[in-house]
Amino acid sequence: MAPKERADLTNQIRRFRFEHDEMTQQMLADHVGVTRQTIIALESGKYAPSLALALRIARTFDVPVEEVFQLVDEE
Repeated sequence: MAPKERADLTNQIRRFRFEHDEMTQQMLADHVGVTRQTIIALESGKYAPSLALALRIARTFDVPVEEVFQLVDEE
């Protein structure tokens, strides 16, 4: 089976932040060891996280990484 030509990553970071006592972007950034600008870029889909960062974010929200990040294939 041949790989798809292109795949995009979507995320639910903003939703999870608000479900966790309205966590700010800065609070999340501090917790996972990145800048607020990185969280902004992630939430807007302009940046795909490293595997380690994706796992740290998921662990922060105590959910599987697949609940925070979704792979969307484009045909």
